[in-house]
Amino acid sequence: MGCSGCGTATGGKPNGCKSNGGCSSGGCNRMNAYDWLRNLPIADLDSACKVIEVSFSQGTRKDFFRNTTLQHFEKGELIAVEGVSGFDVGEVSLTGEIVRLQMKKRGVKEDNPEMKKVLRRATDRDIEVRNQNKAREPEAVIRSRAIAKQLRLDMKISQVEMQADGRKATFFYIADGRVDFRELIKVYASEFKVKVEMRQIGARQEAGKVGGIGSCGRELCCSTWLTDFKSVNTAAARYQNLSINQTKLSGQCGRLKCCLNYELDTYLDALQHFPENCDVLQVAKGNAFLIKKDIFKNLMWYTLPDSNKQYPLSLERVRKIKSLNQQGTRPEDLEPVDLVSSKAVEKEPEMVELVGQISLRTLEKAEKKKKQQQREKSQPGRNQGQRGQGQQGQGQQGQGNKGQQQGQQNKQQGNQPRPQQRSQQNNPNRNQQGQRPNQPGRQQGGNQNRNQQGGSNQQRPDNPNQGEDKK
Repeated sequence: MGCSGCGTATGGKPNGCKSNGGCSSGGCNRMNAYDWLRNLPIADLDSACKVIEVSFSQGTRKDFFRNTTLQHFEKGELIAVEGVSGFDVGEVSLTGEIVRLQMKKRGVKEDNPEMKKVLRRATDRDIEVRNQNKAREPEAVIRSRAIAKQLRLDMKISQVEMQADGRKATFFYIADGRVDFRELIKVYASEFKVKVEMRQIGARQEAGKVGGIGSCGRELCCSTWLTDFKSVNTAAARYQNLSINQTKLSGQCGRLKCCLNYELDTYLDALQHFPENCDVLQVAKGNAFLIKKDIFKNLMWYTLPDSNKQYPLSLERVRKIKSLNQQGTRPEDLEPVDLVSSKAVEKEPEMVELVGQISLRTLEKAEKKKKQQQREKSQPGRNQGQRGQGQQGQGQQGQGNKGQQQGQQNKQQGNQPRPQQRSQQNNPNRNQQGQRPNQPGRQQGGNQNRNQQGGSNQQRPDNPNQGEDKK
């Protein structure tokens, strides 16, 4: 939430929020209020507001101080103010007439005699001492938590704020109930050598001091502008038709989100037009139960016991059914509202061809064809060799297929019934059919088929026992 002018120094003004009241963006200091009365001319200097608002620890704590000096302070300046037994250094957050409105909002009177005063502008020595004491705060938090745990106190130290001069320390703690910290104060005073002040805060105040990013993507409201924490309950979620999910409805503080109250008044005003006592409607199919109310479309959703379907009804239809039920009659149907929109469905724009006749597919085909032609031109010998080998392989494959067909024919001829067995010598025609000078493979295949079928009476010399087994 930083301003765009924080990085440059224009007109002799310092960088950052110290722009003499011209920034007011609230990015570099928490809980800032925009000074919309800054350019208002002052008619009477005596009636001008003599109180200024000072913030400490980057806006986590603010207080009002009376300006009794004749000096004029601008927003963003560091000043020294009265503290507890010493002084404190803070940053001017508001000046002028807007301070009176802030005092009225917080219930602080301008003529309060107990209001502390502004001492002077902060010197280099004041700023150096403040930085040294502020550097002690992280270590003080760790040590104070360990001491509280040793004393077995049911509390949590959230933050420790040191005064600029180091004479006082404020311990902010969280506890569910009342804590007896009388012994704890003595230990803290002897350990840190300061005057101890204990302040109990809630979980919302702790989240505001720590800060962070909410589920909406923005900085937490409690750390930027929210000062009054109102009570939030689950009824606000029910009025807004939100699911009662503790993880979604809870903020970083573990409590219900403060933003549940932002739109609650709008929902309550809109729900006044809805009929009351219409949680159950009686129809012929059974009792219809109310599920939710849609204030944006002025619809009430009901369900029937025989199905899980939800039926949207208009407010007029609900009033009519309720009046019929009071008369003792039940309508046949709920007559739900048809939520199909009459708006024409917009078609997605298709690809427009700039040339008119060229598409992506044709371009891809032309590109592939061009690449193939380039490959053929770059390797002509290799392509021809591959073609020759392919033709030779096809020829050999054709011859093998032809031999297989002839062998099958011979096998079929051997399986046919014969009146008498003939020897291979007395059948010259078969030898002429099975033998060809250019195809030895076919002749060999035919002879093997005949030997297996028992067509030959000759015995092979390498197997002399074959004839004896047959006998």
